[in-house]
Amino acid sequence: MAGLLSRLKPDWYIILIVSMVVLASILPARGAAAPAFGLATKIAIALVFFLHGAKLSREAVIKGVTHWRLHLLILAATFVLFPVLCLGLAALPGALTPAALAPGLIFLGCLPSTIQSSIGFTAVARGNVAATVASATASNLLGIALTPLLAAMLMHTQGGFSLHSAQSIVLQLLLPFIAGQVLRPWVGPWISARAKAVGYVDRGSILLVVYSAFSEAVVQGIWTKVGALDLVRLLILCVVLLAAVLLATLFAARALRFNKEDEITIVFCGSKKSLASGVPMAGVLFPGATLGLILLPIMIFHQIQLMACAVIAGAYAKRADSDAQTS
Repeated sequence: MAGLLSRLKPDWYIILIVSMVVLASILPARGAAAPAFGLATKIAIALVFFLHGAKLSREAVIKGVTHWRLHLLILAATFVLFPVLCLGLAALPGALTPAALAPGLIFLGCLPSTIQSSIGFTAVARGNVAATVASATASNLLGIALTPLLAAMLMHTQGGFSLHSAQSIVLQLLLPFIAGQVLRPWVGPWISARAKAVGYVDRGSILLVVYSAFSEAVVQGIWTKVGALDLVRLLILCVVLLAAVLLATLFAARALRFNKEDEITIVFCGSKKSLASGVPMAGVLFPGATLGLILLPIMIFHQIQLMACAVIAGAYAKRADSDAQTS
């Protein structure tokens, strides 16, 4: 029971993100401070994607790439199943899905999978870690292009895409990522040796983006558009969405006769959405007045997926230990 409770406790980083929302609600960046935070946010976004490029090993991308059936299934869950389900949720009546949060739900469906948590949960559950590394990495690489394109197709006039957005993606996401990959032979070892400090920079950048986004959203009156009941409904929608994808990936893996290790990889990689990629991408794609509303669904979904997958990983690990003892 103690172990279960420890896995269910909220992630401290989520608490920090929520704190940024609270701080922005009480003391938003206004007046002359707003442009300064805007510039700092753009620099932070570019830095996040530079670090992503410098950290991702090309060997990890290549490793396991021949397992194409597994990777295609995960990519289909991430970039086909998720968007379809999120479109359906966004189209529900206003009594079920708050209209102000519907665009954020659609954007949630367009995001790539996570890397760190997918690998971590797969390792705990005794899954195919090598395939998880390859698939999660591929998802994030493809997400740099696919997420904006899906947002453009699915969100239409919701502030999702424009020529300026395309230019921003190239300048703030793609070029820093490519620069990180190009410089990886020189900066990669330095970054690896300082992984903890780099992690603080990475996460600190996202905190800055969240504060800046919600500052502008508060100035524009976000809390007059979204109330406590809306947040409860959003929480329920995120739980339903995660449960649907978890069941779909599980049944698909078993129907296609993947072994248990591959099934674990499919379930964990196919059911996740990346907060680390989602926040910077939203900062590039959406105007400040709508950014806070766009970020709410991914912030809530992220915590739910961590808590749920912690329990599932523990169940898989316990089953693996039991099987090992009986064999």
